[in-house]
Amino acid sequence: MTAHHIRYDVDADGIATLTIDRAEKRNAMTWAMLGAFTDRVADAGADDKVRVLIVTGSGGSFCAGTDLADLASTPEENRGSRGGAHERGKWWPLVACPKPVIGAIDGSAVGMGAEFTSQCDVRIITNRARFAWNFAHRGLVPDTGAGSWLLPRIIGPHRALRLLYSGDFLPAAEALAIGYAAEMVEPDALASAAQAEARRYLNSSPFSLRHIKSLVWRGLERDLAEHMEAHLETMSACFKSADHKEGVASFLERRPARFVGR
Repeated sequence: MTAHHIRYDVDADGIATLTIDRAEKRNAMTWAMLGAFTDRVADAGADDKVRVLIVTGSGGSFCAGTDLADLASTPEENRGSRGGAHERGKWWPLVACPKPVIGAIDGSAVGMGAEFTSQCDVRIITNRARFAWNFAHRGLVPDTGAGSWLLPRIIGPHRALRLLYSGDFLPAAEALAIGYAAEMVEPDALASAAQAEARRYLNSSPFSLRHIKSLVWRGLERDLAEHMEAHLETMSACFKSADHKEGVASFLERRPARFVGR
């Protein structure tokens, strides 16, 4: 119950798809699956061939959260911690991934599953998707810290607190209306909609996207002066990059850019 429940594929265009594949348990996560999931996200981030990562679930569900029936397999000392507070890649692997991450979400995303959706850069959902941060029902707080830090920044603190206090489901139509989801489609159209979204990013410089993602997410924790210092440093690196030179050349020569990510 490890790697074969976490499927990972990369197509010829550099679009990687990571699928949580344990449909008989609504893709509930075991400790071993979580390790495999985190490792595959890290693989996508480190692979120069990968341009975009899509994260999805199988069998009409995204992820039902932690498999409480399997809790005994999780080392007791690790149940409340996956690493030190500074090890962002263990807590927020999708945020730490330097590539754009699209969540393709069908059915329920509950607990840890809802936390993973908050870590995605963009969420494409079906009309039967629904999200629940039900940690208070189990005497817990949001387990990755995404629900208490990222979610309020995505939908506002008052909406976030209402969901966290109640543990109620956020239905698909409301998720779209409040901006938690970027697009809502029929279940049969989810894979193609996520692929179409990913292809929108293939015309952009991987070097630029990597730095844009870092500036946005890290900007949420910096003050303005720190952000502008990081921005100026990044702009200087961009002007010196091969991708900037190629971007200008392709414009002047009226041809598609051939970016190298450096």
